[in-house]
Amino acid sequence: MENKYNFFGKSNKIYLFVIAGFILVLFYYRHYNIALTSLIVYAILIVYYLKDLREGKVKWKNFIENFSSKMDIATSNTLLNLPFSLLIIGKKGNILWYNQNFLSLMDGEEVIGKTIKDISREINVKYIVTGKKNVYNYVSIKDRYYDIYATMINTDDTSKDVIVLLYFYDVTEKYNLMQRIEENRESVVLVEVDNLDDVLKTTDEDKAPLLTAEIERNINSYAQDMEALVKKYAANKFLILAKDKFIKREMEKKFDILDTIRELDFGNKLTVTLSIGIGRGGESPQQNYKYASSAKELALGRGGDQAVVKTRDRLSFYGGKTKEIEKKTKVRARVIAHALLDLINESSNVVIMGHANPDIDCIGAAVGLYSTIMSLNKKCNIVLNNINKSIKNVVDNLVNEYEYKGAFIDNETCINIINNDTLLILVDVHNRSHVENLDIVDKVNKIVIIDHHRKAPDYIQDTLLAYIETYASSASELVTELIPYIIEKPKLKQIEAEALLAGICVDTKNFYFKTGVRTFEAAALLRKYGADTISVKKLFSEDLEVYIKRTEIIRTAEIFKNTAIAICPPHIEDNVLAAQVADELLNITGVQASFVFVKIKDEVFISGRSLGNINVQVILEKFGGGGHMTMAGAKVKNIEIEQIVEELKSIIEKYSREGE
Repeated sequence: MENKYNFFGKSNKIYLFVIAGFILVLFYYRHYNIALTSLIVYAILIVYYLKDLREGKVKWKNFIENFSSKMDIATSNTLLNLPFSLLIIGKKGNILWYNQNFLSLMDGEEVIGKTIKDISREINVKYIVTGKKNVYNYVSIKDRYYDIYATMINTDDTSKDVIVLLYFYDVTEKYNLMQRIEENRESVVLVEVDNLDDVLKTTDEDKAPLLTAEIERNINSYAQDMEALVKKYAANKFLILAKDKFIKREMEKKFDILDTIRELDFGNKLTVTLSIGIGRGGESPQQNYKYASSAKELALGRGGDQAVVKTRDRLSFYGGKTKEIEKKTKVRARVIAHALLDLINESSNVVIMGHANPDIDCIGAAVGLYSTIMSLNKKCNIVLNNINKSIKNVVDNLVNEYEYKGAFIDNETCINIINNDTLLILVDVHNRSHVENLDIVDKVNKIVIIDHHRKAPDYIQDTLLAYIETYASSASELVTELIPYIIEKPKLKQIEAEALLAGICVDTKNFYFKTGVRTFEAAALLRKYGADTISVKKLFSEDLEVYIKRTEIIRTAEIFKNTAIAICPPHIEDNVLAAQVADELLNITGVQASFVFVKIKDEVFISGRSLGNINVQVILEKFGGGGHMTMAGAKVKNIEIEQIVEELKSIIEKYSREGE
């Protein structure tokens, strides 16, 4: 082994640094006898140095060299026989030396000539050298776990040539104990049958009790399989207490109880689905219950038929394979309308705001609310900073109306008019990352949300009223339903009714997608208010240049796994046009979904569309986006389009395998 630690003789003064480091480590690991002895010897050296400092540095240098040469063998033996593993590496990670314990740690495997990355990829030498990190916990090596402490030593006066000492402390038993504690912690599971009443109404009377009993039997069996406590606390709600190790198992199985319940068939015309919220990792069962409640609320807000796991600040989503079920009753719409009316009357002024880069559905919903609120003699404004091509025709028509003089304001003006009694109504958006201006949201005390998108993890909390209905085709449909309940005899102008109808047309792709009975009822009501379908069509008219740009984007399309992927040429920076192309690509035979990419400055916008067999919302959530099963979007910063496309293909590949 001499050739492996011979390099110490090149610079004897390094022993002082090594001894100092060892003394600290010995104290840290409570080897007090050895540490105190070493400290006394070290102190003698320091005292001697202070005493002879007056006699000049030459004498001190000679003493150190003599002392170091005498200590050479003793120090080397100490290094070799330390009670813990020691590894010395260069600043590039190359292994220079190790002691006997480290050799045992590696089961006798020779490592000289290798790098630290060959032992563990968790250790970053660059971070150690720059001082960013010097402790690595629970590093796995040869089926055992170690806490690794790093010490950097300069070997010359320039501070450029350094070596790194790594001390390995075996914490396998501690790690295993912590794992057992974590696995046996109680997690809280809240299960709710999404649409039990509606399902039972579509089931024959003699089979309805059998279906209810089968649902309950499956949930009880599911809990029993997890060795869990289960308690039914409402007709369609269950509480389950299970050990975390079983929750991990279910996460790996992707909560197959969702599929089991969905396949129940007792002649019911509607599919039975579950919403599951799981809370884990909290400091107490009460905290886990809060996590589970928040997770279940998120699952319900995203349309149900899915499980959401909340582990402290991290969220995981499973399921979400079925389309949202349209609610036939309008009771909730009436209740929300009456509550909204009270909030409007109690406020000094109202501000309406949508999402960044608003589309015609966002503007239509805002206009419908603005007209209604103004008829209540309340001061109201719509926040609008930029007018894009998709809404230009609508806004141009509105600003010519007397009632809309000063209706549209920018962010700065809005912030100046906000007071403690200001009511903010968010339309067509509910999450912090997509609102027109987050400062306005943070400044207002009273917030109402009206939206139809599936609930995102960063949804705005502490709202007075949140009317998020994922079954609805559009925000314009929701607002149209609310208006008659807010005002008994509403008087919408023709242009306002047409803006609302245009919003419905855009989000349903002219009543092709996500269109239910209530969608047609809303359209009929708007027609009654004076909306003209020809005028609505004119709002979507475009010039020849836009048509040519659309064909340019379509020409870039490629087909991958029944999915069309297109990239906008660099000179086209229009995400609205990209969304329109995504719609058109669905007309290609065999295409089940489409994704169109457009780069605007340092941001890449992705528009996703689907015929229903592929859930584009689940796919684009991987990029931080969201939306619906058939229509979703995402925004990515500081990454090249080509890299995102490759990542998208990988996600689609995985999605298709899971579907099979």
